Amino acid sequence: MAIQPGAAGKDRATALWASLPRELVSKFHPMVGQLTREMIREIQLAVPEYARPLKGHFGAIMTAGVEQSVLHILDTVGVGGSPDENWAAVFRRLGRVEFAEGRSLDCLQTAYRVGGRVAWRHVAAWGQQQRLPTAMFTVAAEAIFAYVDEISTLSIEGYTEAQAESAGVAERRRQRLLDLLIADPRAPRHAIVKLADQVKWKLPEMVSAIALERSDDADYEQSLPRLPEVLMDLDSENPCMISADPTEHLHRLAGHLRGLRVCVGPYVPLADAPSSLRWARRAMTHVEQGVLPDRQITWCRDHLSTLWLLADEFLIEQLLERTLAPLTGLTDKQRASTMETVLAWLETRGSAPAMADRLNIHPQTVRYRMKLVDKLFGAQLENANSRLDLEIALRVRRIATKVRTVTPHLV
Repeated sequence: MAIQPGAAGKDRATALWASLPRELVSKFHPMVGQLTREMIREIQLAVPEYARPLKGHFGAIMTAGVEQSVLHILDTVGVGGSPDENWAAVFRRLGRVEFAEGRSLDCLQTAYRVGGRVAWRHVAAWGQQQRLPTAMFTVAAEAIFAYVDEISTLSIEGYTEAQAESAGVAERRRQRLLDLLIADPRAPRHAIVKLADQVKWKLPEMVSAIALERSDDADYEQSLPRLPEVLMDLDSENPCMISADPTEHLHRLAGHLRGLRVCVGPYVPLADAPSSLRWARRAMTHVEQGVLPDRQITWCRDHLSTLWLLADEFLIEQLLERTLAPLTGLTDKQRASTMETVLAWLETRGSAPAMADRLNIHPQTVRYRMKLVDKLFGAQLENANSRLDLEIALRVRRIATKVRTVTPHLV
């Protein structure tokens, strides 16, 4: 079980060592070599991860840690003093090394406990030989275990710092990977592969880009869980995500989205992620304008025809202006009823009674309207291509009544 550092362990250990007589240091010094060797031996027996030859970087770190722990004690006996930053750096570095090696702090803290027990055993045996007072034994024992708390605290600091730095670097790399995936023009494949490998993100064959509504909640970015399989950019003006399984991932995130709108782009090959995001963001715009239904999650796949019809505002205006030109001379009321009738006929090709039922008007009214329709659009209704243009224009016009950028007099 990991040692929990004492709140006052650092100051307490120094004060306890300072309370012992300074002359003990010269008497104990010949024992230092044997003590450090015994500490290393028993630590390696107790911690299998450390049971390897003391060579190279590992050997230097292990030996330095044990030696510094003993020498620092001897330096403070009888004198105390302020903390030595170089000494503290040794134990912070040990914490960093543990993180870099992919281990938890359990191994290192076990080593500290074992080292403390070995030190106490040697000090107790030596003290008996020197016939030291019982009070000194008590102080020495308390100081050793307070010292274990102190160096444990330093290593925890180093481990935590390394962990935070690593998380920050990984998050920045994941952000950069997302940027590469949605870049237009497309980023080089080799750059994407390299960065994906660094952050351990398996490149999927198919993805959806997901546009997120911007949140005014400052805590939102921190509270949204990070899914390893999902790349996220929550900090930009236009937040987004890249997901290989949007259904599953949005289900897992549903409780954390706080009612914000989400638009899921088409499911496309990874190389087409920029296009997926472009359509997801366009869908978000249409939801905000009221063109698409206002739901928390909007799937582009359910609105492909609408997105296509509104894909190019300039061409929309051109199509409406040319195709619906015959309506120009009518009143607003006549124009609305005529367009409604033409679209009903194009969609159903039904009889007057059928159209009347669809439009909720009298069949005789349908016949009257159709005479006007034949007069205005007769030639267009005979040509298949013209009928297609007319139906598209009328459908666009029905949608475009909610889009402000369309030419006002045609809406």
